[in-house]
Amino acid sequence: MILLEVQQAARYFGADVLFKKVNLTIQEKARIALVGRNGAGKSTLIKMIIDQQKLDEGTIVKKKNLTIGYLAQDTGLESNNTIYAEMLTVFAELQKTERQIHQLEQAIAEAAETKSQQQYANLLDQYDQIQHNFKEQNGYGYESEIRSVLHGFHFFEKDYSKKIASLSGGQKTRLALAKLLLEKRDLLILDEPTNHLDIETLSWLEGYLQSYSGALLLVSHDRYFLDKIATTVYELTQHSIQSYHGNYSDYIHEKNDRLRLQWKNYEKQQAEISKMEDFVNRNLARASTTKRAQSKRKQLEKIERLGRPKGKEQGPHFQFKVNQESGNIVLEVKDAAIGYDNTIISNPINLDLRKHNIMAIVGPNGIGKSTLLKSILGKIPFIKGSSRLGTNVDVGYYDQELKNIHATKTVLNEIWDDHPLMPEKDIRSILGSFLFSGDDVKKMVHNLSGGEKARLLLTKLAMNKHNFLIFDEPTNHLDIDSKEVLEDALLNFSGTVLFVSHDRYFINKITTSVLELSPHGSKLFLGDYDYYLDKKEEQELIANEAKNTDEVGVKPTISLAKSNYKDSKAAQKRVRKLKREITKVENEIEQLTHKKVTLETEMSLPETFSDATKMQQLQVQLSTCTTQLEQFEQLWEEKSMELEEKQS
Repeated sequence: MILLEVQQAARYFGADVLFKKVNLTIQEKARIALVGRNGAGKSTLIKMIIDQQKLDEGTIVKKKNLTIGYLAQDTGLESNNTIYAEMLTVFAELQKTERQIHQLEQAIAEAAETKSQQQYANLLDQYDQIQHNFKEQNGYGYESEIRSVLHGFHFFEKDYSKKIASLSGGQKTRLALAKLLLEKRDLLILDEPTNHLDIETLSWLEGYLQSYSGALLLVSHDRYFLDKIATTVYELTQHSIQSYHGNYSDYIHEKNDRLRLQWKNYEKQQAEISKMEDFVNRNLARASTTKRAQSKRKQLEKIERLGRPKGKEQGPHFQFKVNQESGNIVLEVKDAAIGYDNTIISNPINLDLRKHNIMAIVGPNGIGKSTLLKSILGKIPFIKGSSRLGTNVDVGYYDQELKNIHATKTVLNEIWDDHPLMPEKDIRSILGSFLFSGDDVKKMVHNLSGGEKARLLLTKLAMNKHNFLIFDEPTNHLDIDSKEVLEDALLNFSGTVLFVSHDRYFINKITTSVLELSPHGSKLFLGDYDYYLDKKEEQELIANEAKNTDEVGVKPTISLAKSNYKDSKAAQKRVRKLKREITKVENEIEQLTHKKVTLETEMSLPETFSDATKMQQLQVQLSTCTTQLEQFEQLWEEKSMELEEKQS
């Protein structure tokens, strides 16, 4: 059943188009991700759906009595209640029913004493009906449900009596989401719900939403989250909206396929048009062929010309370079303890970071991840232990509060003051690659958005050419396109990287190792985020098994379950590796196919055809390209068959 349908929706600002001809359908139990660049109008479209803004064109049709829950970005719960009392308000009707049940129980007892059989029977019937309804609505389990959801968001029994007004902004946001989940609306619309959530809470939320009874419409920059939840992706752009089946990774794959097909059709049509135009030009003036040329010209006029595929919209493009190479040892931390006012929050911490590695630091909120970075940088002293930088190590730091830029400077001067000998046009060119163009460079830093400040700080880092980059939550203010550019820049960086992030997709894509912080210190995992999760699960299984065997006084042995677990995890790891390899091969095939079509198109041009030397050069390139393409297609077939066998 369709819950809601957006039909030909449009939004204009004067003569400017934010979006138009938007169609979106939400079915029962749908899991929809709405994606698009910052400023594409995602939040505006949502506000239209919830009747906070009007459409300039189009309509929105909703199912009768549709209930919608909405969480805006960074919206906190405002209430004078305590945490638990506020959650209880969701179940006010159930509480009323509960009181009726107790009143009926009292009345039934009194009727039994007076031996009023008719009244007793009537009360019993009424009691049975009310109790049945109460049970159907989880009347006996709603308090347990409240505790479960609060626990998922890291609110425990000791927190229940706290006044909501006394909580931090992040805590209020988590409570707003908790209350929405408990309300169980037909359609839940969440705009950046993963803000202020640590990895443990994110994992819990993903599990909860996967079994949510209603439909979901999600806007998020957390690609790992979208991979776990979404089954349909709508991409919103200025002039259209496109739907894709599957999760975020499926969307990226299908989008590339569509773009490749668009280029193929476009270049094929361009080649045909070029041949027809050449025929017309050569034959129109000749009496013997003028009729055919005129016929061709009419065909040309009737052709519905395909637009040049746009591919990705313009986004930032940058890279990190180094002034000098560091030594092999970049950073050592030995038996360190971190915290504030001599209160230790994690101990002991040991870290050995070598050249060219990219290490992620993970752990729950409040465990001291940012504190560790600041202690390494000398901004906060270690409570005990020490750290040491290696030979020729030059450190660049990105702080999540974006304080390493000056609020009273312009964008241009923020960079130029650090590089006074560089010509202004070069500074402007570099800023342009980070999407600061024209009068944007005259903006005051304090007037910039979070995303703009993030790009400005990345500009400074890129220009300083450090060989060791330390990032604290680098993706917090970036849209998905900017995140992907940052990932590519770090993967191609010849230096070393240490970073803290809650962005699991980002961690998974670039890391060579993961350092987990806990109250008991640090633990190193030599792999990406998925490897870290696998090893954690394996270690927990082994620990539980050891505990169980110890309790019965039996010496722990390697059990069949553990052996099967290892076999299963090895198979899963191979499947993930195969998928990554297939994606890389597909990208190569896409590039080679595009190159082959370009070469063939160029060879078909009259000016090329008459140039024997150029034709020979192009033919050699085409032969090489065709051979490489055949090799990659063969490799793709082999990898795909292996993947199919592994998954069967």
